[in-house]
Amino acid sequence: MATLPSAIPDEVQLAKPLNWLPRAIRQPDNVVQALAVTWLTTFPLSIVLALLIGLVAPDVPQPQFNMSGALAIFLLAVFAPVVETLIMGAALLVLLRLFSPTVAILVSALGWGIAHSLQAPTWGLVIWWPFLVLSTLFVAWRQRSLGAAFLMPMVAHGLHNLPTAILVANGINV
Repeated sequence: MATLPSAIPDEVQLAKPLNWLPRAIRQPDNVVQALAVTWLTTFPLSIVLALLIGLVAPDVPQPQFNMSGALAIFLLAVFAPVVETLIMGAALLVLLRLFSPTVAILVSALGWGIAHSLQAPTWGLVIWWPFLVLSTLFVAWRQRSLGAAFLMPMVAHGLHNLPTAILVANGINV
């Protein structure tokens, strides 16, 4: 009896510069593990980057979130991840037609870093990292389906933003 080929490719083929990212981010086979590893890969390092930038450039304006309560949680942990993932995914679908997955992911992360720097100059230095990981997650889960490609980074982005959203909701601007 012949075996059927797997519907899911082994792994997103990335050039060596991105192959060091955890396999759970690059392999679309375990939703919970992918989300947990994505959060553990993005959030702590983003905090470290933000602290380092704050030490090196303490007088540079930081992003301001003029909101509180449930609205802050909705806007930061639901609305922004949904809208930004839709934009990121659409851009990645175009980039993947023009470039290799690695180049598409790098261009996406760079673009998000630049876009966030328009609001606060140093924010882009922090935000490029999560978007590198979220873009990788999109490309990996695109192997499963277009819906999974959008949903996984959307949820991961919401989880990434949730701790900050909770702080902002309680009047602590970060």
